[in-house]
Amino acid sequence: MSAADTTTAKTPPSRPAASPERGGVPPQLPRKKRQSASAATPWALLAPCLLILVLVLGYPLVRLVTLSFQKFGQSQLWGFQDPESVGFDNFSAILGDSQFWQVVVRTIVFAAGAVIFTMVIGMLIALLLQKVSGWVKMLINVALVATWGMPIIVATTVFKWLFDSDYGVLNALLSKLPGVEMVGHNWFASGPQGLAVIMLLVIWGAVPFVVITLSAGLTQVPKELEEAARLDGSGAWKVFRYVTLPILKPIIVMLATLSVIWDMGVFPQVFVMRNGHPEDEFQLLTTYSYDRAFQVNDYSQGSAIALLTVILLLGVVAVYMRQMLKIGEVE
Repeated sequence: MSAADTTTAKTPPSRPAASPERGGVPPQLPRKKRQSASAATPWALLAPCLLILVLVLGYPLVRLVTLSFQKFGQSQLWGFQDPESVGFDNFSAILGDSQFWQVVVRTIVFAAGAVIFTMVIGMLIALLLQKVSGWVKMLINVALVATWGMPIIVATTVFKWLFDSDYGVLNALLSKLPGVEMVGHNWFASGPQGLAVIMLLVIWGAVPFVVITLSAGLTQVPKELEEAARLDGSGAWKVFRYVTLPILKPIIVMLATLSVIWDMGVFPQVFVMRNGHPEDEFQLLTTYSYDRAFQVNDYSQGSAIALLTVILLLGVVAVYMRQMLKIGEVE
């Protein structure tokens, strides 16, 4: 063996490049294709939900808009006459009706009162839940979930029995107070009293969701900030106002917006409480639209009222979506 053989290292034979067929790493896609694929993934996942929404809500909404610009009554419903296009006549008749504006004001006042009381009561209960022991909190949460899960018709029937003029439990209990005689009192003799009872029913059904959501939000408030505020001499109110409330503000705005949307769309509570025939003093936008369509048999005006209600709620939905985008930017 020569010196060259002992000092020169032999180079190993080169291995062929790995290919996907042999189990190697596949070649990387171009960056633009990867970005387009990642951007299309959320839409592909949302496609079934969007398709269901279009099928369930698309046709009714288109039909609602179409009827709003037509003359459509029983004759058109049964096919005796063809629908006639009347332009904006339905909207002109509705907007020129003083009863419609009374219903609008009544609906706004009803929704505002229900939302305010719901948020205040829900916040108080959520704050109190932070001060009780674990098993008490669990029992209260079970009761809240049971209340929230109760069907609206069942809850409305229970409230009808509680406020019944002849057999109502509330009248019997109030009559036991000194100087109070409420036996036989009819809570639905006047619109304000009756709507107050219906508002109480709406609040009773909405508070559990607010409490559960705010309780979850309160767990995200840093305890260090609260303790630091107390060490600086702040009382309970100042700690809540300057520490807890700013952190919960996005959740509060979101809950309040959803509550406005839900409370302005209240229908079964009023409809069942008044036995399917709400008087003029109990009419809200939803029941007023229903009466115009199915009691007066003027489906075009009923559709126009419903469309105006949708337009009125679009402003509230815009606030909700804006808040959701803000929360997404923060995260």
